[in-house]
Amino acid sequence: MAMRIITAVEAVARLAQFDTVIDARSESEFAEDHLPGAVNWPTLNDAERALVGTEYKQVSAFDARKHGAVLAARNIASHIEREAQQRPQSWKPLVYCWRGGQRSGSLGTVLGAIGFTVQVMEGGYREFRRVVLAELQTLPEQLQFHVLGGRTGSAKSRLLQALQHEGAQVLDLEALAAHRGSVLGPLPGQPQPSQKSFETAVWQALRGFDTERPVFAESESRTIGRLRVPESLLERLRASACTAVQMPVASRVAFLLEDYAHFLGDPDIFCSRLDVLRPVQGNTVIESWQERARAGHWAEVVQELLVQHYDPVYDRSTARNYQQFGQTGPLVLPDGDPDTLAAAARRLMTSCTQALA
Repeated sequence: MAMRIITAVEAVARLAQFDTVIDARSESEFAEDHLPGAVNWPTLNDAERALVGTEYKQVSAFDARKHGAVLAARNIASHIEREAQQRPQSWKPLVYCWRGGQRSGSLGTVLGAIGFTVQVMEGGYREFRRVVLAELQTLPEQLQFHVLGGRTGSAKSRLLQALQHEGAQVLDLEALAAHRGSVLGPLPGQPQPSQKSFETAVWQALRGFDTERPVFAESESRTIGRLRVPESLLERLRASACTAVQMPVASRVAFLLEDYAHFLGDPDIFCSRLDVLRPVQGNTVIESWQERARAGHWAEVVQELLVQHYDPVYDRSTARNYQQFGQTGPLVLPDGDPDTLAAAARRLMTSCTQALA
């Protein structure tokens, strides 16, 4: 079998047809972002790339290439011995690297010589990235979004999960960003992905939706933690139908105490996060909240946070950015219990289907 070169557009269109997608770049390049479902077989790892690059600059290009060839050959042999020995001849991998094709070409040549049907993506990850950015500009306009708006603690994210469980199409940007979208939003033990990886995940989600059915999403700011929502998607969300989700303050407090239970066991982290609000709320207010949180008076601190900070900020932002917020009847939830959310999800799906009919 011979190695075949294909474009990034063709590779993306046929992504599901490959048995394995192999990223031949180094481990740090792979960690920043990669094709969906790819596995990492570095032709040169990070340390080896640095070593060869230094030799290229300080000794000569020829010596660096010789050294790089030795390292690459050893790594390719190791990958094949570890990963390819049990593969049948019918195995069809896609291989790519950064852009030039030397690393993916080397690996692809050996795999092709063995007898596998190998495709190598021309232009590598750089061309794939261009495809992602181009499609992020066009995909949102092809979809019918229905946005859930509502004050902090009204269980919008949980409602999205309930909608997904009921079979609805859901774009959960906070889940993709590994962040709940506020000062208290970082998830314990779960770092946010890179901006590129986040955009790839959003792109992958968008291209999987049926354009004839609504896609439910949550009203978001421009940023979720340190990640930026793609501008074309944000504009589309802000122009879409938007249901106001409402819940009594007491129920919101109870829901947040459950949803952010990790803070209850570590009030120092909670208090350190509140420091960010000092320029807005002032030292006296923040220090009062911190003192009461450390004393275990969580419910009153959370209620004051909602009423004095989050609610006014959210109301101003929503009124300014979401054009159709409040134009239809609100979705009133008595609480955030699973049965309540499941019933609300079914009602919302029915009303949206009727509106699109």
